[in-house]
Amino acid sequence: MSSERAILGVLFGGVLMGALDIAIVGPALPAIRATFDVAGRDLPWVFSVYVLLYVIGTPLLAKHSDRAGRRPVFVQSLALFAVGSALVAGAQGYAMLLAGRAVQAFGAGGLFPVAAAVIADTVPLERRGRTLGMIGATFGIAFLLGPLLGGLLLDWSWRWLFLINIPVAGLLIVAAYRTLPAQGRAEIRAFDAGGTALLSVVLGGLVIGLDRLDTGQWIASVTSWRVWPWLLLAALGVPWLWSVEKRAADPVLPPGLLGSRQLKLVGGIALAAGSVEAVMVFLPDIAVQGLGVRPKDASLMMLPLVLTLAVGAPLAGHLLDRVGARAVVQAGLSLTAVGLVLLALAPLRFATFYAAGGVIGFGLSVLLGAPLRYITLQEAGEDRRGSGQGLLTL
Repeated sequence: MSSERAILGVLFGGVLMGALDIAIVGPALPAIRATFDVAGRDLPWVFSVYVLLYVIGTPLLAKHSDRAGRRPVFVQSLALFAVGSALVAGAQGYAMLLAGRAVQAFGAGGLFPVAAAVIADTVPLERRGRTLGMIGATFGIAFLLGPLLGGLLLDWSWRWLFLINIPVAGLLIVAAYRTLPAQGRAEIRAFDAGGTALLSVVLGGLVIGLDRLDTGQWIASVTSWRVWPWLLLAALGVPWLWSVEKRAADPVLPPGLLGSRQLKLVGGIALAAGSVEAVMVFLPDIAVQGLGVRPKDASLMMLPLVLTLAVGAPLAGHLLDRVGARAVVQAGLSLTAVGLVLLALAPLRFATFYAAGGVIGFGLSVLLGAPLRYITLQEAGEDRRGSGQGLLTL
């Protein structure tokens, strides 16, 4: 039990570090813009390049953990995150900062899926749900601590937001070497270089194309040379990727995972939950325009949503072990739907805004937390746990 707690401590620390980096970058943007004299149109690339390399790194590192073992890949992910943080902190120009963010993101992509796979490898089935719930709660905790930590470190310099990652990652690497299981697959088949390259091209085209869309001029934007070639590249790459993966000896995206009825359903729920999570970005604007509050106060009005995310994830994991995945997922879908209906149809008041945020938070804590990961781990099988978690995270 003590070794299991040590393993969970390392996993929790790694995932929390990656999640905090997302939450604390926002307050640093004005300072970064002033340091490098960045045009307003170029500033969002601090996030966009992170998203691009994160979605590429997630399935690749998760798959790599199935081949080489969880410990080396988790350590490599931490090391990449630390190197990227050092590049960002020491950046002398905006291009170097973006390069550092790219390295950071690629490393961060391996932390959460590999952590979930380690839990499946080491934690007995009867306690797996609550353990996955604890790891899932890190994102709610990160969004509570992120602004506070960001505000404290910004008193010195925005560079400290990234410098602090280096010693933390170093300590986690040492602890990971001592605690995490190291075994990889006994039989290593040929590396899927073609699938890896095509997956990167498809995801890159999709992220860049969507990032360049102008929703104010939808048709003109989609038909512009800045957008449609990227989306076309992604669209043409998907069937080619599927064809390559069906023939690969050890595919980075195993077609068997995509053929599972349970995993198709889980994937659909994950896409829906991710869409709802994206919509929550607009809640502060709704509060400003509909309730007349100041932008600063509107951000604080997100606290019920964030708190329920942090509390709901471990609660959902505990219920998962007691009543099973189906009932918990159905409850999460129902709560999310009720919260969205409140926002859409009820008169906008402070009470309904807070109530809707709390209900949606509980619903999303289920759908983005332990239950879907639990089902994916069961369906993927022991040899493809990393691949399954990578696909779900993606």
